[in-house]
Amino acid sequence: MNKVKSHREGSALLTGRIAGALLVIFLGLVAGIILLGRFTGPPPLAPPHESQPVLAAVSAEHLAATAADEVSNSRKNAIVRAAEVVSPAVVSISVTQVRIVTRSPFGSMFRDPLFEYFFPELSRRYRQEIKSMGSGFLINGDGYILTNEHVVENASQIIVNLAAGRQFEGQLLGSDPALDLALVKVEGQNLPSAPLGDSDDLIIGEWAIAIGNPFGYILKDSRPSVTVGVISAMGRDFDPQRGRVYRSMIQTDAAINQGNSGGPLVNSAGEVIGINTFIFTESGGSLGVGFAIPINTAKRMVEEIVQYGEVRSFWIGIHIQNLSSLIAQSLGYPSTDGVIVTHLDPASPALSSGLRVGDIITAVNGKKIRNERDLKAEFYIAHVGDRIRFTIWRDGQTQTVAFTLRESHEQG
Repeated sequence: MNKVKSHREGSALLTGRIAGALLVIFLGLVAGIILLGRFTGPPPLAPPHESQPVLAAVSAEHLAATAADEVSNSRKNAIVRAAEVVSPAVVSISVTQVRIVTRSPFGSMFRDPLFEYFFPELSRRYRQEIKSMGSGFLINGDGYILTNEHVVENASQIIVNLAAGRQFEGQLLGSDPALDLALVKVEGQNLPSAPLGDSDDLIIGEWAIAIGNPFGYILKDSRPSVTVGVISAMGRDFDPQRGRVYRSMIQTDAAINQGNSGGPLVNSAGEVIGINTFIFTESGGSLGVGFAIPINTAKRMVEEIVQYGEVRSFWIGIHIQNLSSLIAQSLGYPSTDGVIVTHLDPASPALSSGLRVGDIITAVNGKKIRNERDLKAEFYIAHVGDRIRFTIWRDGQTQTVAFTLRESHEQG
């Protein structure tokens, strides 16, 4: 009995020793792994991917392109954008004009007008073709072109060149020589046009962009040129010159050179506000004093020609003369500024307004009248249907009479 008990106790003791040894070995392995990790450090990182330098290069190119776009956008200010809008519609107009030339049989040194008057058969008269050029601009997709009348005056042929290189033969639809405006028509498809602004809504000092083709045949290039300035003044009036009357003109310091006549004057919004017409110059080049016809004046002429085929003439039925000191004194009028009514046609618009012979007209539509020339100049820019208001002096009092202009064929 005691032997069996002793045997069991020995076996249990052996098993415990084996288990303890295994536990020690396990703990030793764990401790070894931990210590090994501390001394050898973390495993090395994987080598960088080969595409990383390529991505860096792409990013650099993107940054450079973005910077270039920003610079390009900063260069495209309002003036550049306005020129881009209007320039495709600006045209170069090449004109062949016919003039009648008289040559004396004795040569130019011995030319005598009196001799030519009494002996016209001895003078040689012949037609001479002269080439000239100017600018214009398309106002709609139907091919209507605005320009100055002096650009196409006496034209036997009109050739229109677009900025894109297309060429058309132009037809003169109508003109108003007194206002120096003309409307030309071309037949074509997909024609550009320039937006028209409001010349009554201008600000002195705002940007003004003159666009035209001042070089014509010299460069053989129909693309327009651009000059920039400001609106220097408005409402400039000039005395009649060679049958032309320039009223309410826009003054600008944007250079308007030879060949720019008829081209558009544009605001910073890309709208046409005037038609470049003439400059003050001593050398032939621009001195920074140029003048443009207001676009609102041209709009009315275009409406007349498109609707009626011409600028209709009107009838007033009034006869006037300048005031002399003697006449003014006899009437008790304290000045010589103004004109006196000497006759009124029967059934005329002027008579129907209540105007009387002996009335002194001192203003037309609020604009002061100094003499007969001033009054006539105001009617150069008028059209059939306009309402005219006269300020008159009668019997020591100032009064106002008004009437509507009627077409000439309505004359009784």
